[in-house]
Amino acid sequence: MIILDRIEGTTAVLETEDGMENVPRQLLPAEVKEGDVLQKTQDGYQIDTAATEAAAKAGKTVFN
Repeated sequence: MIILDRIEGTTAVLETEDGMENVPRQLLPAEVKEGDVLQKTQDGYQIDTAATEAAAKAGKTVFN
């Protein structure tokens, strides 16, 4: 699972199963927001809407 932790200027900080990862902001969709669950694609990342909604319902924003 990949979760957007925060955006710092042109860098997106992602929380992954292996730890934190910095990626260029341009690889994420324009509408992405902190806490969104992402899926890696060939061209960058896309929002996993179902997983984001499930995590919000469960009250999870970080790995347990």
